[in-house]
Amino acid sequence: MAGRIRVQRLPSAHPSISLAARIGAIALALLTTGVILAFAGSNPLALGAQVIKASFGSTYGMEDLGLLIIPLIMTGLAVTVAQQIGAWNIGAEGQFYAGAFAATAVGLFVPVSDPVSLVLMFFAGAFGGLVWILIPTLARAYANVNELITTLLLNFVAALMVYYVSTDAWRDRSGMANSSTPRIPAEIPEFWGLVHWGLPIAVVLAITMALLLSFSKWGYEVRLVGSNPSAAKYAGIAARRHLITVMLLSGAIAGLAGMLEIAGTVHRLQGGISNNFGYLGIMVAVLARGSSIGVIFSGALMGFILNSGIILQTQGLTTSAVLAMTGLILFLTAIGDELAHYRILRDKT
Repeated sequence: MAGRIRVQRLPSAHPSISLAARIGAIALALLTTGVILAFAGSNPLALGAQVIKASFGSTYGMEDLGLLIIPLIMTGLAVTVAQQIGAWNIGAEGQFYAGAFAATAVGLFVPVSDPVSLVLMFFAGAFGGLVWILIPTLARAYANVNELITTLLLNFVAALMVYYVSTDAWRDRSGMANSSTPRIPAEIPEFWGLVHWGLPIAVVLAITMALLLSFSKWGYEVRLVGSNPSAAKYAGIAARRHLITVMLLSGAIAGLAGMLEIAGTVHRLQGGISNNFGYLGIMVAVLARGSSIGVIFSGALMGFILNSGIILQTQGLTTSAVLAMTGLILFLTAIGDELAHYRILRDKT
């Protein structure tokens, strides 16, 4: 007699199954998008070929892709680090702005040589992000205030602050750029075309965090607090101290993303400089499923999706259509990742 069939969710999916589920989800999303485009009168195969050619068929396209990946890895890593302690940092957008603001202040107003200025901007960017998450961190640690709300609301404050200084207090009054600050003299060197050393920094930082979280005592304690607070308390681990440390580190990483964007890519502070990288970092972290190494690959995937959207807009597609396609790909990919954790079992009778 056939046994009863049941579905079981496993704590973690096998890497090969997870990869297959993600590939299948992306393929389904692309197929669905192609059908919709065909009904709308477009040629999905021609558009797809144009996206591939523009992204990978030229050095310029690959450079653009590389520049998009840098902030996505950094903001995704910021969210992922906070997840290890059981916190959700929804404020990477605001911390990105705060880091860019602090780095710009150093770059414009601290009269030192360019190499020294870059070092100071690096630490100022990290410190700006750290300061911006400080109040939500203390509120969560000492009053158990939900960090989802506090970090989210501070995003709008940071964005308005940057908009104000870039269009008023720090505005470029030379007439060259009325809606941004003057160009910052210190620049991160480029190592391949337009792609600067921020990309290796982002990758190395993600690998370093993965090693620390996986093989250090601190990482073990952080993961234990995040996964089993009761066991951590029984073991005498200082949960509050680790919560504060990890959340401040998360904010510092997001702030550093803003510094890399200022000193390596844009070179001026301006409103909207984030391009929603902080919010997209949440999706990068979700796709990475808590893996700091996974952030590198999900950041690259997100960068390709964003770059594809930009290319499709040049081919006549509306912004709404591009956003809908992007959302569909991410939605189905997240579903595929979740389904990879389930197994169909047959009980013996």
